[in-house]
Amino acid sequence: MGKGMSVETLALKKPNSRDGMFVNQLVADCPPLDPNSVYCNLLQCDHFSDTSVAAVKGEELVGFISGYLIPDKKDTLFIWQVAVGRSARGKGLAKKMLAHILARPLCSEVHYIDTTITKSNEASWALFRSLAKQLNAPLEESIKFDEQIHFQGKHETEYLVRIGPF
Repeated sequence: MGKGMSVETLALKKPNSRDGMFVNQLVADCPPLDPNSVYCNLLQCDHFSDTSVAAVKGEELVGFISGYLIPDKKDTLFIWQVAVGRSARGKGLAKKMLAHILARPLCSEVHYIDTTITKSNEASWALFRSLAKQLNAPLEESIKFDEQIHFQGKHETEYLVRIGPF
């Protein structure tokens, strides 16, 4: 997005399988996000399209959030990944995409958002703290996947961040 462009000029849509390869490229350009296989991104865009969102400017994918309703907790939306391309950062796009998902009929019974974040991912912490404040909801954190127990020392601890009820 060039100067003078804002998130209001973007289209937010449910992703589809044709977006999978573009999602894979976007995530690769958004460290510290963990890349997934293209096949995983195809499934995110296909199977989880109702709880995911793609932000496009013309033909360019500039933002993507993958999420799903936790199978045994239909009141909880799990946010898997938030990716915002360099050209769209700092404009509130991530919060706008989250609000877009929450406004969908499928999420009408959602009262909690769960995600996992590593301690070093300051942008994600800032996003979800800001979202909790906007929703006027508490934010709790706890260890979900431990660096040693779950990742055998090859990945930082992932903290479960829970916002809600809202």
